[in-house]
Formats: sequence, C-alpha cells, structure tokens
Amino acid sequence: MHATPPAVTNQSRLARMVNWVQVAREHFVARLATNAGLRQHAVAVDDDAGTVLSFWLPEHKIATTTDQGEKRAARHAVVLVHGFAGDGMMTWGFQVGALARCGYDVYVPDLVHFGGSSSPSPDRSVAFQARCLEAALRKLGVVEGCTVVGFSYGGFVAFQMAEAHPGLVRSVVVSGADVAYTGAMNDALLGRFGVGTLAELLLPDSARRLRSLFSDAMYKKLWFPQRILNDFLKVMYENRQERKEMLDKLLMMDKQASSTSTPSFQQNILLLWGDDDDFFPVENAKKLKEKLGKKAMLQSISKAGHLAQLERPCVYNRCLKEFLAHVNAISPQT
Repeated sequence: MHATPPAVTNQSRLARMVNWVQVAREHFVARLATNAGLRQHAVAVDDDAGTVLSFWLPEHKIATTTDQGEKRAARHAVVLVHGFAGDGMMTWGFQVGALARCGYDVYVPDLVHFGGSSSPSPDRSVAFQARCLEAALRKLGVVEGCTVVGFSYGGFVAFQMAEAHPGLVRSVVVSGADVAYTGAMNDALLGRFGVGTLAELLLPDSARRLRSLFSDAMYKKLWFPQRILNDFLKVMYENRQERKEMLDKLLMMDKQASSTSTPSFQQNILLLWGDDDDFFPVENAKKLKEKLGKKAMLQSISKAGHLAQLERPCVYNRCLKEFLAHVNAISPQT
C-alpha cells in the first residue's frame, strides 16, 4: 500500500473545513453588492442601548452620513427588507444591481438578530424591527419619500413602517406577507406543511428539514447537496433563541389588531407575488388587495413560489422597476 501524500491529506482536510455558503456570501453575493456600488456600513441606532444595524448602502452615502441625519439631495431611496431564512444580501442579491442601474439609492439592511445586526433589547416585535430600521435610515440621511420593499417577515416590517411613518415611506412593495399574521393564517400554514409550530417550519435544525423548507418555498424543486445544506445551517441560523421569540411575538400581532380591520395606508402599494406561493397563497394576496383599497395593486409571477425574487429575478425586477417608475415618475432603464 502507498501512503497518501501529506499535501493531498491537508488539501482534503482544508476542503472539509471550508464553509461554501460562507464563501459564496463573502465573495459572490458581496460582489453583486459592490458591483452595484454598495458598501457595508454599521449604524448605531441608539447611542446608549447598543443596538446596531448592518447595511449595504450606496458608497457615496457613507462619506456624507452624519449623526444628525441631515436632509440631503439624493436619488430616490429603495430599502430592501429580507425574510426569515436569510440576511439582506442573500435575499436581495439579484435585485440590487438592477435597481442601482436605474438610478436608485439602494439600502439593504440586516434586521436585528440577522447578519451583522444585534441588540441587547428583549423586544422581539415587528414594531421594534420597524423602529430600529426607521431610526437607522434617518441617521443615514433618508428622512422622507423612500420605497420599502419587504419579503415575507420583512413584509410585515414594511407595512409597520408605512403605517407608523407615512412621511418617510412613500410607497410599499410586499411579497409573501400580510399586514398582520393572524391565528387563522398560522393554523392554515401549519396544516399545509404538517408541522406543529412555526419555529419547526422556519427554524430547521437539520439538513433534512432545511431541504424540506427550500422545497416548500420554491416552485421548481432544486436538489442541494447535504454539505451545502449543513453549511447553510451554520451560517444563516445564528441567534436561534432570539428568532424563535420573534416568531412567538409574530403570532401576537393577531391579538393586537383585529383581523377584520386593516390600517388605512396613504402609500401606493404593490403586492408582488409568486403564483405558486404555498406560504402565503396568491388567493390571500387578492383578499389583501381588496382590504387595502384602490391604492393597492397586485401582480403575480407565474412559475414562482414564495422565493419569487430568487426564482425569477428578471421578471420580479421588471415588475418592481415598473412600479417604482409609476409612483416616482422615474423612467425605468434597461
């Protein structure tokens, strides 16, 4: 028998140690951001409490940011708010370049307890996330007239911001979410996927459960190697206890607002949906459009599930740019 050369053994050991999701996050996904003219920046939301939000934002904004959040002449700001199974750039990597090329200032935050954002606060509510994001944007000089685009959990945050800060939020785009998460929605969701709790569905603790989550969230069923799934679990599911508490708090939204009443929003709203979304079915989006009234419009994307912005990014981007051009009187560019 011949002994394996030490160099080969070391290379194999190194390959096993590499987390390929982390590599993709730090190189491929980050490259999408930098190619769009974005840079990472941490914003202290409060000077004393220790809450910090991590952003990808236009490079030219970093040099001009002041603690007073002064109003500055700038291009229209579009804020992309991620969902529960990823951070900002892992969710919106295919959107930032398309929007930046159209002349928008793109902001991609990590919500508290995701990515590089953290807070010692025990508050796990959607309202807390919205307050932190609003405060951070003002410190970055975004003080009025932005568009907030929210996916899934980020959609709840977007609606919360629009209701609380109509001067800051000019228009809203939401995919796969509602104004509030009701007990009826929860019961239907758990029944469709045969799980006992929301945490069991959205906080997978094994490659098998994560594979099932991806399959449920996508129209086209892709196969992922177990190694990649394990790497994804290690990178994207930190702060599990805090996120479980966030899901518990999400259910309490039903107790804080009547399921039969919907806030009267001043903003134009686009509901941008995957036709085959099994988490928040398009039928729910149609009912939501009726409740929101004449300022809301619904566009659905065929052959797309809950992750429409990742599955069909070109179609998603086209719909998004057309809406932004309509509400902001900016001609879309190709």
